[in-house]
Amino acid sequence: MRIGFLTACFLTSLLVANAQQNYDVNLIPRELLSYASSVIRNSEMNIEVEGLDNVTEHVNVAITVLNENGNENALLYLDYDKSKAIRFVKGSVYNAFGKQISKFSSADFIEQNEWDGFSLFNGTRIKYYRPSETEYPYTIVYEYETRSRQSLGLPDWDPVPHFGEAVEKSSYKIICRQDFPIKYKENKIPDKAVISVGRDGKKTYSWQVNYLKAVKHEPYSPYPEDFFPGVQVAPQRFAFYGLTGSFNSWKELGKWDYDNLIASRQDLPVETIEKIRDLTKDITDPKLKAKKIYEYMQRKTHYISVQVGIGGWQPFLASDVDQQNYGDCKALVNYTQALLKAVNINSYYCVVTAGRGFKVSMPTDFPSMRGNHIILCIPFKNDTTWADCTSQSIPFGYLGDFTDDRTVLACTPEGGKLMHTPKYAVNDNVESRKASFVIDADGGISGNMITLLKGVNYEDREELVNESTTEQNKILQKIYPINNLEIEHYDLKQDKSFDPSTTESVKLHAKDYASFAGGKYFFMLNPVNRVTEPPRQVTNRRNDVYINRGYTDADEISYTIPPGYRLEKTPLNISIDKPFGKFTATMDMRGDQLIYKRKFQLIDGTYSKDTYADLVDFFQDVVDADAYTVSLVKN
Repeated sequence: MRIGFLTACFLTSLLVANAQQNYDVNLIPRELLSYASSVIRNSEMNIEVEGLDNVTEHVNVAITVLNENGNENALLYLDYDKSKAIRFVKGSVYNAFGKQISKFSSADFIEQNEWDGFSLFNGTRIKYYRPSETEYPYTIVYEYETRSRQSLGLPDWDPVPHFGEAVEKSSYKIICRQDFPIKYKENKIPDKAVISVGRDGKKTYSWQVNYLKAVKHEPYSPYPEDFFPGVQVAPQRFAFYGLTGSFNSWKELGKWDYDNLIASRQDLPVETIEKIRDLTKDITDPKLKAKKIYEYMQRKTHYISVQVGIGGWQPFLASDVDQQNYGDCKALVNYTQALLKAVNINSYYCVVTAGRGFKVSMPTDFPSMRGNHIILCIPFKNDTTWADCTSQSIPFGYLGDFTDDRTVLACTPEGGKLMHTPKYAVNDNVESRKASFVIDADGGISGNMITLLKGVNYEDREELVNESTTEQNKILQKIYPINNLEIEHYDLKQDKSFDPSTTESVKLHAKDYASFAGGKYFFMLNPVNRVTEPPRQVTNRRNDVYINRGYTDADEISYTIPPGYRLEKTPLNISIDKPFGKFTATMDMRGDQLIYKRKFQLIDGTYSKDTYADLVDFFQDVVDADAYTVSLVKN
């Protein structure tokens, strides 16, 4: 009864507060409108922890949408599952003058299973409400309350959720018993936490920000979490589906993960163990033995994700995968571990935050339940090897740009430990091309081209593998923007050794590549690998320049030109050397042979924000050089 009474009082106070609030857009401070598509007028998030298995979240938000670009910021999205219930949700919409024009409740929400793009089963349901307003500005005000029976993941606080969104006021509170200590990590928060103890003996942690201007999106910016304000929160002790654990250290968390979610799930049928031992009996090198087992796993299984209840965190039994021939990342790593164990090869189950846009590492100073993917680590004596078990095609030991160069949590019987995945550096990520073309008297072009792809570029032609010739030709016409392009022959070879590479061979022709006018031939010098536009200009840049990944492109093209012609203008010869990149492009005429060489390097790293204008100029010079047109005249 006490909890229900407090909740009722809390809701009443919110309703009174909303009734008193004036949402006239003219009341928004003018300085908050710069770069803003929406403004958070007020946001209150209150988390009350009654116990390890009893967490209530109260949220009250008012957002003014200034234009069409702010519509997505007003989308209200709620998720729930067997451990989390939505107790209520309601809201109202106001016009530009602060007059209420509509109301909505739970019945107005669209409800569906959460779809992550790959899960066969997902126990999480979502409810979302999208305002249908077409007249701007408008204000959406909503309140909701959820109750969770687990404390594994307390909500973090992101007072500025989006680019282009300003904040008048935002606050965050966690209320808990004193025997429920929490840890928190503040980032770019102007005022530190205010900690108090109430008459009931409960401890309250409070944060608030006011009048934060909108942040405009800037190209080549660091990971947003690095410069947006926020607070990460983790309980020192937690409960999850009846299992209790601790966030005191990565070692303790990894131990909990191993003991409760992984251990005792790697038993295999005797027949499978014997098959694996027989498969590898003639191999003495442990790494080659592991490669053989990995390739066996790839041929036998396929990837299907299942995210239901504790199964969202716990792998299938290895014996089930062995029988059913499918599993998600957790299950396939666990299964591969079991296969390796059959021949006494030790391996680690590793939690990683995967993604191609940014390399996100586990924070060394803040243990918490993070990560969205599982990979495998095999700690050979002098050669630690990593493997992603979800692909049926990538080479053993290859991670690619999805999980490379980031700190991960290895879960072992001795506890968790942080490890770092290998980095594919600027000289590893290579696209190297050699081509020999002939330009005939009618302006047509024909010839052969061989391209070598290494590092993260190894997968660049993956979409072409196993496609029909017709489909391959369609894709190639997008990769190589040559008008009237026709592919006479195409061949793709993938070397899946420990230094993997892809080799592409193309025989092509295209009519009217060179134009003829006034007794001259004109054609583009670089037909296959061009930078077509520089990053956009940014004034008053706020963020450092961050280049997530470096790479090297090297092209050499020889042209046989129609006899009796020479270059009309000075040959292209450009060389640029910057801390963040290098570019050279040259051409040389020898009789009827024109040799073009191009090398482009982008060097990953973090650079001063003052570097950005120089970066734009650098790319503009590359764009201009790549657009160079050859002019041939009669001798």
